[in-house]
This record gives sequence, structure tokens and C-alpha cells, in this order.
Amino acid sequence: MTTTHPAPHAASAPAAARTRVLGLGPLALVVRRRPVVVTVTLLALVLVSALVTLSVGQLGIPLSELPGVFAGRGSRAQEWTLFTSRLPRLAVAALAGAAFAVAGSIFQSVTRNPLGSPDVIGLGSGASAGAAAAALVWPGLVPVPVGALLGAGLAILAVFLGTGRGFAAPHRMVVVGIAVGAMALAFTQLALVRVRREEAQEVAVWITGSLGARSWDHASLIAVAFVVLLPCALALTRQLQAAEMGDDLATGIGVRVSRSRTLAVVVAVLLTGAAVSVCGPVAFVALTAPQIARRLTRSSGPGMLAAAACGALLLILADLVAQYAVPGVILPVGVVTAALGGIYLAFLLVREWKQVTA
Repeated sequence: MTTTHPAPHAASAPAAARTRVLGLGPLALVVRRRPVVVTVTLLALVLVSALVTLSVGQLGIPLSELPGVFAGRGSRAQEWTLFTSRLPRLAVAALAGAAFAVAGSIFQSVTRNPLGSPDVIGLGSGASAGAAAAALVWPGLVPVPVGALLGAGLAILAVFLGTGRGFAAPHRMVVVGIAVGAMALAFTQLALVRVRREEAQEVAVWITGSLGARSWDHASLIAVAFVVLLPCALALTRQLQAAEMGDDLATGIGVRVSRSRTLAVVVAVLLTGAAVSVCGPVAFVALTAPQIARRLTRSSGPGMLAAAACGALLLILADLVAQYAVPGVILPVGVVTAALGGIYLAFLLVREWKQVTA
């Protein structure tokens, strides 16, 4: 059943027309038109960028021939290019980008800070340190992706303990996270300088963030993690949106703030760990995608679906730039996202500084 909020006066009629409540028994979901339109538009752009990814380059498949190749009527070279090389890479890029974005949206909501992303609070650096430990310091002890997940978990645990108040101190989380990230980066650099150049180069590419040589195993891993964890994140949206108004107010309306915040952080860590395990700690997608999505939707709260679509689009486009911006050279995708994200981070810092000094 679909109902529309009654407008108490004429001035609120346009707003009411843009907001609907979808009700089914005891459940109700408030739907605003603009976020829906933005999310659908972003998904359409994801589809367009995916088609471009499959069709450009020396081995690209022309758009007119793609349906036939999907149906099994292409040449062996085309089928290998599509099903073994490009589709797995595309799936990993889209799903990992979406996972990073949802995790970033959660952290920015929990910390009530536009800089509160996995990159800034030490999760990415912790994952890099865990990967370096698994690959270089204690090789063979655990697989590199597992080491990355353990490193991310230890980093967020250090942030939790370092704040002195767990996740109840959003501003302390950012400060402590920067310190944890610096220490994790120092460990990673120490591990890299102790090994042979070939080993260091291989691990350094992964630590930078790379989508090269992705397989269906990588795509299946991030797909399962995303399908399981996204509903968990969406279930916490209402509590996180209430917590953004302040702990006292959220508690007053019945939200268990500490429990909701802890569960949200656990979901964000698992999403980040899953994404890092398939493509490395790609920088700044988790920082920029949620902020872009919020500005496009003009809505409060995490806005996870729009952020997920934006994250997928950003990582696919960044991978296109990484592959084709420099003729004959394929860059790690993390180099592109770091360059673009650094510019956006500088913009956010200047904007925050102006608000403080205004």
C-alpha cells in the first residue's frame, strides 16, 4: 500500500508530493523522490561505464557484437576476453567500489565527520600492514587477503581502545585513527625494505590497490560478502540517522546508540576487509563516494544505496583511466583514486576550515 503524507498547509505540498511512505503491515519506509532518481541515474551510469569497459582497447568487443558473445556465438578470443578477463575485473571493480562506499558512509555517519572514512581512521593502513605481514614478514602463515582482514580488524580495535570511550567519541576516533594509520604505514614500509626487490614490488602493487588479473573467485568472494552485509547495513540506517542528531536525542526516541554504532562499525569493517581482500586497500573511494552521494541526493543520513552506486561508478571509471590514460602502461587503480581523492580531501579540509573560522 502506498500513501502520501497529508500536507498541513499549501506551502508544504511540493515537499509532500516528493515524499511517500511505503507501508506493508507494521513496516513503513519513507521514500523521497530525489534520492531514488539520483540512485537510478547512478546505476544507469554504472551500466554505461561497464559497456565502455567491455568494448574499449585493443581486445575490446564492439557493442554490436556483445549480445552475440554473451549468447556464446563469439570467437574463442572474444569469449576469453569477455568471460575470463574483463567481466571478472568489472564485477570486482563495481562490487568492491560499492562495498568501500557503504563502509565509508557508515564511518562518516558514526563519526559525524565527512573525513571519517576507513582511509582516514587507519583501516586501509591496517589492512596494508596485515597484507605485508602475511606476504613478507611471516610468509605462508595465512593467505594475504586474510592477513589484510586481520590487519584491518586490529586497526579498528586499536582505535576502539585508543579513544578511551570506544565508538562513543567520534572526534577522538578520527584523531586516534590517524595515529594508528601512521604506525601501520611505518610497519608496512619496514616490511618492504627488508625483502628482495621483486617481492617488494609485487606486494607494493597490491598495497596500492590493483584490479589486475582478477578472477571469478575474487568476484564471487566480494559478491557474497556484499549481498550478505548490505542488508545488515541498510537495517541500521534508521538508527544511524537518529544518532547523527546526538546521542541524547537518539536515546530519547528509543535508539540504543552504543549497540547500533558498534554493530555498524563491525559491518563496515567486514565490508572493507572483503573489498581489500580482492583488490587491495584502494584509497579514497570510501571517502569521496558517500560525500558525492549526499550532495547529489541532498538528504540526511548515510544514504547507503546512492553511496554504493556512486562507489561502483567511481572505481569503474578510475580503472578505465588506469588502463588507458597512459598508452602502453597499465597503472594500479589505487594510483588514480589516490590522485583524485587527494584533491577531494584538500577540498573538504579547506571547506571545514572555512566553516570553523567563519
